[in-house]
Amino acid sequence: MIKKLGLIVLIFMAALFTCLSVGRYPISPGHVVGLLLSGFGIENKNFAAPTEMMMIFWNIRVPRILLTIMAGAGISTAGAVFQALFRNPLAAPNILGVTAGSCFGAALAIMFLTPVAWVIQSSAFVFGLVAVTLAYILASWSRDSSPSVLVISGIVISAVFQAGLSFIMYLANPYDQLAQIIFWTMGSFHTASWAKVQVTLPLLIPGIFLMIIFSWRLNIMTQGEEDVLSMGINIFRWRIFYVLVSTLMVACSVASVGTIAWIGLIVPHIARYLAGSEHRKLIPVTAVLGGIFLMVMDSVARSVMLSEIPISIVTSIFGAPFLGYLVISAGKARFGHESGS
Repeated sequence: MIKKLGLIVLIFMAALFTCLSVGRYPISPGHVVGLLLSGFGIENKNFAAPTEMMMIFWNIRVPRILLTIMAGAGISTAGAVFQALFRNPLAAPNILGVTAGSCFGAALAIMFLTPVAWVIQSSAFVFGLVAVTLAYILASWSRDSSPSVLVISGIVISAVFQAGLSFIMYLANPYDQLAQIIFWTMGSFHTASWAKVQVTLPLLIPGIFLMIIFSWRLNIMTQGEEDVLSMGINIFRWRIFYVLVSTLMVACSVASVGTIAWIGLIVPHIARYLAGSEHRKLIPVTAVLGGIFLMVMDSVARSVMLSEIPISIVTSIFGAPFLGYLVISAGKARFGHESGS
């Protein structure tokens, strides 16, 4: 495990250095090192960078990469938590309606409120939490307290907010509002700034650390409800805790950069392959891999074409084939097991 952890850290550092260098305004590795050292107060008399390069590096590229790392870590961690809570390897962070609610809130702000960044983010964040709250209220009306009821409630609430989003898009001005809504729902880091970093990180970092600290209890939560209750653990209280923290992380990320597809589904599977099913190892590895994955995907989105590609398009291109690979691998494993028996 130590070797794997060292390899993951090495990959993270290499990816970070590469992503700081590439872009429509390429920065040489030597300049990246010099800019980083000067940022930490280590001056080099032989190093001199153009003012334009320093502005792009510190005001655009660094906050953008920080935001991609933390958003990727937060969404991926939430995906691993949901997969454990609902005992379903296909569970994703949008399972309780948080993504649909956030998209509806953002579209509502673009359509009817002032289309200012902080107004859109606030509306998206609030409606993401409202969606999950409604899903919990709907699930509480059922006599069945199993996780599947909560999942079904989330699907219902998602459908309602998705219908509301479609109606707003139908009413929107196609030359201005509609384009803004569509681009936002596909996700992008092009508006990343230090202001967004300061707003987003205070929610994402504590949420990730809480999930790491209490990751050991997720091993228990993956068991049947009767087994957990027999241990004297209040499964319903802990389920609310995990869902609430995970929802806050997802809503915060979606409110800042829009919808990011697939990452919360596929990264936990990659981490599980590397670290195993023990959540004390799985959750930290998932967070690091999520940060690496989204950082690299965003670098692809802003580099391969003259105009920036929405991030969900890039993550879907890589995510959908990976899910197909998982399905085929699981089918082959099941077929081989049946043949062997």
